[in-house]
Parts: sequence; C-alpha cells; structure tokens
Amino acid sequence: MTEKKENQLNIELTEEVADGTYSNLAIITHSNTEFVLDFIRVMPGVPKAKVKSRIILTPEHAKRLLRALEDNIAKYESINGTIDAHEEPPFPMNFGGPTAQA
Repeated sequence: MTEKKENQLNIELTEEVADGTYSNLAIITHSNTEFVLDFIRVMPGVPKAKVKSRIILTPEHAKRLLRALEDNIAKYESINGTIDAHEEPPFPMNFGGPTAQA
C-alpha cells in the first residue's frame, strides 16, 4: 500500500488544457487587489485579435510568478544562450481601439 505524503498536491491536466494555447502577446493590467494577464494570438495582416486566455492573480501570486519566470529564463539561457528580446514588437500594437486600463 502506498502511503500518501502530507501536503502532497495531485494536479490534473486534461487533454484539452495539455494541448496548450499559443500566444504571442500578453497584456497585463492590475488593480489594488489583483493582476490580470490576458494572452492573445496576433496574426499578421489581421487587424483584430481575441483574448485566448485570461489568468487572474493576487499580487502575491503575481510576484511568485515573476520570480519563477526569472528563474526559468536564467536556467534556459545558461543552456541555450541569451534570448534576444526585441525592444519593438514585430507587429503594430495599435488596433484602433482604446488602450486597456485597470
């Protein structure tokens, strides 16, 4: 018989979620109680794009996510070299609508 460890968390990953959703743009807004991350797929020549996924985090979890991303990027770059993060996006960011605000 397998003994369950205390504080063990079983995480379920459905097939639909495991397929993932491609995003090449993220818009981050915040209020005093939450951070909202909208993940969008922008296609060349298409002036409209839909939010494909929205994640809402507490400020504490947003900071934990930042640290986890920094750690993973550092590990990636130590193996694969520095990621070339272009300063300008490869597509126009003005779609003619209002700028998002929290």
